[in-house]
Amino acid sequence: MDGEEAGPPKRELYALLQVSPEATDEDIRKAYRHWAQVYHPDKYQDFHMQQIATENFQRICQAYEILSDEYKRQIYDIYGMEGINSGLELGPKLDKVEELKAELERLRKRKEEEKMLAHFRPSGTILSHLSLPQFLDGDGIMRGMAMSSEVQSQLSKRTAIAIGGNLEVNENSGGGAASTVLRHQLSPVSSIEFIASAGLRALIGVQTTRNLSLHSTATIAIAKSLRDGSINLSNTWTRQLSETANGNIQLLLGPESSIAVGWQKKHEKMSASGELKIGTSSFAASAHYTHRFSSKSHGRIAGRFGSTNLEVEVGGGRKLSNFSTVRMLYTIGIQGIFWKFELHRGGQKLIIPMLLSRHLNPVFATGAFVIPTSLYFLLKKFVVKPYYLQREKQKTLENKERNSAQVQEARAAAEKAQQLLKIVANRKISKHLETNELVITKAVYGSSKALKKADESREVNKESASEVFDVTIPLNFLINDSGQLKLHEGVRKSGIMGFCDPCPGEPKLLHVEFTYGGKRFEVEVDDYAALLIPQESHRV
Repeated sequence: MDGEEAGPPKRELYALLQVSPEATDEDIRKAYRHWAQVYHPDKYQDFHMQQIATENFQRICQAYEILSDEYKRQIYDIYGMEGINSGLELGPKLDKVEELKAELERLRKRKEEEKMLAHFRPSGTILSHLSLPQFLDGDGIMRGMAMSSEVQSQLSKRTAIAIGGNLEVNENSGGGAASTVLRHQLSPVSSIEFIASAGLRALIGVQTTRNLSLHSTATIAIAKSLRDGSINLSNTWTRQLSETANGNIQLLLGPESSIAVGWQKKHEKMSASGELKIGTSSFAASAHYTHRFSSKSHGRIAGRFGSTNLEVEVGGGRKLSNFSTVRMLYTIGIQGIFWKFELHRGGQKLIIPMLLSRHLNPVFATGAFVIPTSLYFLLKKFVVKPYYLQREKQKTLENKERNSAQVQEARAAAEKAQQLLKIVANRKISKHLETNELVITKAVYGSSKALKKADESREVNKESASEVFDVTIPLNFLINDSGQLKLHEGVRKSGIMGFCDPCPGEPKLLHVEFTYGGKRFEVEVDDYAALLIPQESHRV
């Protein structure tokens, strides 16, 4: 359907048979026999029910035909129904085993080529230094500019290469360099890199990394400058301190020897790091803290202190799309007062620091921070947020209009499928109520936004009703002989018999309320997540 969300393969055929994508041939045969008995047209005398059974029986047979065939199943796992219907299936002309294997190998190679293309990763940075005082003096606004670019490519499963270069211009001087890094995975726990650079910082070097244990890594590198012949030797030890934090120590021996101790912590809501570096002729300390207010916005504060630097930086950023983030920062230090604008898209970065003043005037420094911050929050509240809310609402309406006919058809088909499951489902409900076993009292599947609103208001309103679908009957039917309900991970739930997708293109949830042993339970899972009930952790 139009507007379908990107995500894992839909795997509707596995959902139809209610088996895992890792199911064996025997599992698939058992599932087919079970569903064939449920939907076989000969079981129903009523003409209307017989028609419903025939439609669903054909779907079951098609799923079994594809998943029970070794070659078709592999094509389906890679390309989905599009691959099956577009001629990629191994047709009747390929009746010899050798021909079948050759065709399958060709398809596998095509998939490997697609993976190789995915491993071709370009990245680059453009840094443009601007100066307001210089502009007011009539000398132009540009202080300097720097550009860097790198392309990484996976040559094989164990070997990768990165080729890059940089160019920097600062007033009347400039320079550049080109570099190549060849990385080879020696074993699951060790790797080696060969480094070569030509230009302003010409050097050659080699670096090797080894995992000393499950939580510790050591890196040793040696590099020789081709300009003055000096040699730099470095040792770095990294240790995982917890699930979200790690620390590192680096020892550098050379013309400018130093020792550095660092720490990083990162989890869903925040990230922080700090480093202390002491050298033979300098020292420096730095720290930063980033807090994520939501999935789209974050705030940041950082500080740098040392023999050549003293500054504090505050600001924040917002995610514009899945690939783009914009950030605005305010910096005050001994070098002056700066605004910094950053745009990150994929592996590309645009960074524009603007010098506002070389003098630390308190009034100017306060105004440079307060005025743009106030403007940002005013624009966000009265212009940006209303615009995005309106645009999102309009896109949702357009998506509903495009898919309304298909959604109605899918709802009708799912309701028909439920008619055939209802008798068995009701029988299970009656039996389980008598024995205090598992009974699904309420189950709805659909828009995550609509279900979250329903949780807050304790009921689904009329506007949200079209975005959710009642699946209480099919889930009661799916309770197995052991008194459990199991939905497999990686299988989109809208493909399950008696389900449908009421809101194509939107994130979906499955909300389930059930009773077991005279107690009430409740659980909510994502569209592709596994579900196993009953569990004590779901108890209300």
